[in-house]
Amino acid sequence: MTIERVPQKHYPKADIGRRSMALGLDFLAVWLVSSLLGSSDIGIQFVEILVFIILWLVLRVLLVYNNQGQSLGRWAFDLKVLSVEDGQVMSRIPDLPSLLKREVIIGLGALLVSIALSNIRANPTAILLILPLAIDCGTAFSDAQMRQALHDRYCGTFIVSSRRGYSLDIKIKRLVENMRRNVRR
Repeated sequence: MTIERVPQKHYPKADIGRRSMALGLDFLAVWLVSSLLGSSDIGIQFVEILVFIILWLVLRVLLVYNNQGQSLGRWAFDLKVLSVEDGQVMSRIPDLPSLLKREVIIGLGALLVSIALSNIRANPTAILLILPLAIDCGTAFSDAQMRQALHDRYCGTFIVSSRRGYSLDIKIKRLVENMRRNVRR
């Protein structure tokens, strides 16, 4: 009796740049809507924070759970989130509790960045509120094998390249190349 090894399906790792652009697009969409509801007063705006949290959870948990692992930013940059078990990437999206834990962790960092952006004029040290998100996402640079950030490791998730999406990064590269070509003429 011999043991056959079943080949694992290969999932292409997502580039750090594309992951950060997707996160940035999601953050920008949520931040713009929530900042419209805030007042012009300096300080922490509780309505703005509440709207940010609700929109973040809708965009990054409910939409991802119902849209094959893609949020708005991940769809725009051809990425999706998958579940990891015992170091092997599974071909399914994470369950709702895993997604919720993942997005609470990264959403807290994004919320701190939002507060920093709102208060940077009055208090330049508010820029330090960016550190938790930078530390969380910066760990993906040190993980050469899986490229998982802290929230990915804790929740057992993995970001992979997808064929289903808008390919915004490719379209921008083509546009820039066409503009360069036209300028050279």
